[in-house]
Amino acid sequence: MVLGAHSGPPFPILSNRVAGPYDISIWADPDATDDGSAAGQFWVMLRPASGAGSLPPETHAEVSITALDRSAPPVIGRAQPVNHEISRQFAALVMDHEGRFGVAVTVDGPLGRAEVEANVDATYDLRPTPIMMAVYLMPFVLVGVLWVKLLVRRRKFVRGVRL
Repeated sequence: MVLGAHSGPPFPILSNRVAGPYDISIWADPDATDDGSAAGQFWVMLRPASGAGSLPPETHAEVSITALDRSAPPVIGRAQPVNHEISRQFAALVMDHEGRFGVAVTVDGPLGRAEVEANVDATYDLRPTPIMMAVYLMPFVLVGVLWVKLLVRRRKFVRGVRL
């Protein structure tokens, strides 16, 4: 599955793929960073492929990302259960540049082993820094101040007080 770049909440990169004994979905928020922080976020949703029963607590997922646009070693991380739910697991990995990445998820547990693959485009998070937010908001604040000043002046004029 091919998806375009994004900035925003996580989105599915793989939905309900049956692999071995598991039904696997992957959601991603693929933000690249220059500071080495793990901003590439991946959620792995698991269900037994049979649809019946629950997953054994020993079931775990491992997420691996590989840059497809350059030569680099894969980045691998073990997903951890979200709120102690084995069916929802999370891993954050370093995506050190914008570009296309291959995502591989390996699930292992008492039911067996399975692997699925998908692709995703990493982009830098486009949220403005706090100082830029102040710059963007300044015109609105100034208009608000001028509007209040105009209302006060108008009120004084109506009451017969000249400025």
